[in-house]
Amino acid sequence: MELRHLQHFVAVAEDQHFTRAAERLMVSQSGLSASIRALERELRAPLFVRTTRRVTLTEAGRALLAEAERVLAQVRAAHEAVAAVQGVVRGTLSVGTEQCIAGVHVAGVLAAFRRRHPDVEIRLRQTGSGALGEEVAAGRLDLAFAYRTQTDTEQLRCVPLATEPMYVLCHPDHRLAAAAALTPQDLDGEVFVDFHPDWGPRRATDAAFAEAGVRRTVALEVNDVHSLLDLVDENLGVAVVPRHFRHKREALTALALKGTGEARYETVALLPPARATSPAARALMGLLETGGA
Repeated sequence: MELRHLQHFVAVAEDQHFTRAAERLMVSQSGLSASIRALERELRAPLFVRTTRRVTLTEAGRALLAEAERVLAQVRAAHEAVAAVQGVVRGTLSVGTEQCIAGVHVAGVLAAFRRRHPDVEIRLRQTGSGALGEEVAAGRLDLAFAYRTQTDTEQLRCVPLATEPMYVLCHPDHRLAAAAALTPQDLDGEVFVDFHPDWGPRRATDAAFAEAGVRRTVALEVNDVHSLLDLVDENLGVAVVPRHFRHKREALTALALKGTGEARYETVALLPPARATSPAARALMGLLETGGA
């Protein structure tokens, strides 16, 4: 099995189209098709279902995709490791993050990294913590800043970065706004504004209420921080968020959430095993550890 066959396969799987993949790879469409056929013959299984409009992965193709991405990520890491030994960090740094992650100023970290390593192309993807973990484990991201959702595994390790308590945001006219602090029991029956279930703040809040034995229903579910703040600002519901959110809309009332035991918001850097971590990812982590960002 040749690396170029895997590269061609991954490109077609990503683009779901032979012509677009061939253009991106700068190869002929006939050559790309021949490469995929050779791979299918070697594996003795069809990898794509072809139609006139697009191609989709077969079950065998889906099984191969995860392994192919992991192999290609390791090859890139090998090239970058050799360059690093020669004193140059180059290649691509693919970073994932949630919105408004606690304890990490992502834009500042990336800017500091670029100043030190201008030959590295930076790519950024923003999504929920669960998806970020899957992408790092699959080799599609070099590292990600996320909420801790698991302990270390063979494919993923978590480096602690920051921990914050949870706070309740509400409108100043809300009936609970004058309280010194609140417990999950105090919020029983309230209308909640929250993020989608894959987001770190939502997971931390769900864990806190589960630990307290209080059920809650999220009536207003959003996909960005500003929408959450706007809904609370209109007194349409309350939100439970990491502490640093309280500075994002000064007009809102922020109250500490007590009575949640060990439930807190913990920011981590998600990385592949040390042997598979790229030099660029190690350099970025070095900035965080030394405060160079």
